[in-house]
Amino acid sequence: MNTLRVGIIGYGWVATAHIAAIEATGMARVVAVHSARPLDEAALMARHGHGMRVHARLEDLLADDSVDVVSICSYPWLHAEHARAAARAGKHIILEKPVALSWDDCESVRDAVAEAGVLTCVCFECRYSAQFLATRSLLDSGLLGEVHYGEVDYYHGIGPWYGQYRWNTLKSGGGSSLLSAGCHAMDALLLCMGTDVAEVHSYGARSRSEHFKGYEYETTSATLVRFRDGRVGKTASVIDCMQPYYFHTHLVGSEGSLLDNRFHSTRVAGLDKGRWSQLSFAPVDSGDVKDHPYQTQFEAFFRAVREGREMSLTSLADALRTHRVIFAADESARTGRPVALA
Repeated sequence: MNTLRVGIIGYGWVATAHIAAIEATGMARVVAVHSARPLDEAALMARHGHGMRVHARLEDLLADDSVDVVSICSYPWLHAEHARAAARAGKHIILEKPVALSWDDCESVRDAVAEAGVLTCVCFECRYSAQFLATRSLLDSGLLGEVHYGEVDYYHGIGPWYGQYRWNTLKSGGGSSLLSAGCHAMDALLLCMGTDVAEVHSYGARSRSEHFKGYEYETTSATLVRFRDGRVGKTASVIDCMQPYYFHTHLVGSEGSLLDNRFHSTRVAGLDKGRWSQLSFAPVDSGDVKDHPYQTQFEAFFRAVREGREMSLTSLADALRTHRVIFAADESARTGRPVALA
């Protein structure tokens, strides 16, 4: 089959991980880059092993007929603008999270994509991690029975030692703790428990550490999620912690439980109910983009593009269901009241 040709919008830290993953799929090749910063084509060739055209203007990259797909790796506050422009240009879209910093902008991206008929992939790549592929398989097998409670929490101290910090501290840059980073945990919770959410109630807090005082928003949030069938979930987003990265997962069902990479099930004969059994998978345990499972996700997307269909798990429609809950949670934390979802 033909190799898909990809253009990169925004050449920063995350773009280097996208380029490596795109090319590792063997299904696509990066042929062009647009960046607000001047780039040298010879330097790009030396770094990535082949030539890439550099477009100083976004309009020129989007008018490039040799580009089939764009990967949007720009700053979060530019995502919606760049996604709308890419859709109007007829390019299929890989879009870093968040889709946008407001629900109105999320809806505008949805409408532009629908009008253009392009295909989408939003980088909630944890859905394609070994951990959550295994977790979903365990749930689908019925070994936990019916899950009535789940918690997925994000712990990652994003302080001055972290490149993202310089803009993440701004409400106009990061948005909120959930939107900036904890969105991966909320998305994983909804992956495991479904998206039929009735109500959310969220609270915020912040560290007294000098490292995090520059944040314009509360850097810790805890959100309770009530599903329409009565089940309950919880997501904490803690970007002001002083500890190793930790993506905590605990699911409790009628026939068993899962805790990170351990489980117990009454449906497996002979298990010691006093001890956990071990699952062997690489956990989600790093905030570094080079460790994210982009390759597996992009392979699924490129297969979908070749077949002319939406991908499973991380299309724009999938991502917007998670964003809807996140924006409701942020509204709840701001007002101090639960927010019902229609």
